[in-house]
Amino acid sequence: MSANRFDDLLHRIRPHIYHAATHSSPVKLEERLADTLRVLASGNSQQSVAQSYRLGSTTVSLIVTEVCEALWSALCRDSVSLPDKNKWADISQEFWRVWNFPNCLGCVDGKHVIIKAPPNAGSDFFNYKGAHSLVLMAVCDANYRCKSDGGVFQEQPAPWNPGPTAPANLPGSTTTVPHVFLGDAAFPLHQNLMRPFPGMLSLGSDLQRIYNYRHSRARRVIENSFGILAARWRILRRPIDFHPDKTVKVVKACVALHNYLIAGDSNLLDAGQLSTARATRAAISARNDFKSFFLSPQGLVPWQENVLRRGTLNEASGPV
Repeated sequence: MSANRFDDLLHRIRPHIYHAATHSSPVKLEERLADTLRVLASGNSQQSVAQSYRLGSTTVSLIVTEVCEALWSALCRDSVSLPDKNKWADISQEFWRVWNFPNCLGCVDGKHVIIKAPPNAGSDFFNYKGAHSLVLMAVCDANYRCKSDGGVFQEQPAPWNPGPTAPANLPGSTTTVPHVFLGDAAFPLHQNLMRPFPGMLSLGSDLQRIYNYRHSRARRVIENSFGILAARWRILRRPIDFHPDKTVKVVKACVALHNYLIAGDSNLLDAGQLSTARATRAAISARNDFKSFFLSPQGLVPWQENVLRRGTLNEASGPV
């Protein structure tokens, strides 16, 4: 992080963190921000950072909590805000321009943030990988920025509702399809949430294999985004030894900083219950429309046939 970016960050959080001194020699705001960024970026323990700055461990712990709250408050509106109708349209255009997938509003995935087991937690926070974790669910745009759901999926009973965006024609086509989010095989298929064709269905169909290629090519943006996030903020690469409530504040601060840095040179989604019911006819029809479009003159990319012949497509697994 450059000195100018640090100063700008300091200016942004000052109104959210400034308070009257309660000590004869208070820790300066600049040092509090530096302490917190070092904890987040290095992945070192709070005790190690406390020794480096000659501060008490409890003091550093309080500083990290306070500054993470301030970072989220200061940055969430600009960096992690719910897109309006025009921004949704811009995101859709970017996915078509950069990743060759039309009518796409974002890619969705989850990341396990490993934590130390809280006292008396029992099986709470225990995941199928055999570790304790919190699940970060994020929707990512075409430029690796995490976008908040902001309730966008909760306005209707359907699990995936893209808010104000209406169905639109595919580029150069009269076929109208809904705007969609892209998930992997772990997500259910809905009219506004696409998942790949399962392996058994796609083995005998070049159309379905090409759709899977185009789907996975666009969806890797969320995997890359998580990779960038963890590479910059290395605290996410080790078990976090904080109370779960504090861990949530730390993760939210990391996401806000991730978007802030990407925007200068990047939301969290509650891990709600998703229905595993069979896909509707409308959802299957929407995916088939995309499949046909990717073989049409308006939608194909010149290298997809070569990829298909090389047999390098990753097949999805699981039910439709």
